[in-house]
Amino acid sequence: MNHSEQHSLTQRTISDDIHRKLSEQIERAEHLIRMIPAASLDWKPETPASHDLGHLLGHLLDCLAGFCAVFRAAFPGELAHLAELQSREVNHACPPQEALERFQEYSAHIDRGFALASDDDLRRSIPSVFVPEGESLMTLLLGNLEHLVNHKYQLFVYLKLLGLPVSSRDLYHWRGAHAGQP
Repeated sequence: MNHSEQHSLTQRTISDDIHRKLSEQIERAEHLIRMIPAASLDWKPETPASHDLGHLLGHLLDCLAGFCAVFRAAFPGELAHLAELQSREVNHACPPQEALERFQEYSAHIDRGFALASDDDLRRSIPSVFVPEGESLMTLLLGNLEHLVNHKYQLFVYLKLLGLPVSSRDLYHWRGAHAGQP
């Protein structure tokens, strides 16, 4: 590691690192969404309680909406405009193009939330619909990240079951020596 790389690592915050990781997950989810065959939106695995591919895309929107709800709760004055997102439909049968457009919209709001969040803010207790007495902003962000990662993987499995040639390169953001390898 050279001096400038070392210096940039020391300037990063935990909030920056969480934001970077979330951005990678969003980018990989968008990549997988772009791979969906148009005629497959009604397809679903033959397992009990499975959702079709279109509804999975709608649920991925719900994953990103969760981040916006957390940031709105954490910064109610600065992000009051995010209240309008609560009326937007999620968990519906959603075509890939709509999902990609909404991903971009949610990502812009999430970026604004992270721009406001300091490492000190990550310790603050934020009430939520799941824990009214509150949990740390970091716990809420990590819980939403887990939710997104799980459903991104579900999309990966659906694509694999459909016979698409997906691999770990489609699922993960690679770093270091492995980043440029096919």
